[in-house]
Amino acid sequence: MTFTEEHGMTTEGPMTPEAAALRHFLDVQRTSALAIIDGLTEEQLRTPVLPSGWTPLGLIEHLGHAERHWFQEVACGTAVDLPWPDEGRPHVFSTSHPAAEVLAFYREQCERGNAVLATMPLDAQPVGRHGGWLDAEVTDLRRIALHVLEETARHVGHLDAARELLDGRTGLGSR
Repeated sequence: MTFTEEHGMTTEGPMTPEAAALRHFLDVQRTSALAIIDGLTEEQLRTPVLPSGWTPLGLIEHLGHAERHWFQEVACGTAVDLPWPDEGRPHVFSTSHPAAEVLAFYREQCERGNAVLATMPLDAQPVGRHGGWLDAEVTDLRRIALHVLEETARHVGHLDAARELLDGRTGLGSR
């Protein structure tokens, strides 16, 4: 079952086998991120466990911003409005937004990312720009998807370590 199906989302349109594979591996990581934080209390979601100060909920919000940025702003050149005022992206990933809103935001951005993968060819060049050194690496939708996969997997590892430090639980992701 894909992230989209598991979370009651639908994405229309035929996908190439390669796009379907990319979405599958993205969905595995997305589902893992949510599984790892499932069952944490509101206090635990907002508890920094490392000296850098990021929180599990803040990292989920960051992942939502990453999905929105890469699949909407960069790939498509436009993005839906944020559900809260744009406060910029803090260097320390923490948030004051309600947990339910952050989780809904992340799920919506994943759904939108899946819609982009379902409707655009993987060799489509980005309409927008990242504006940094990654512009040379993310030259088409395929590479954007790979970058989001890489970033999500990296942060799933962070969430896994944070969960172990918070309550000792491990192995909560889908892999």
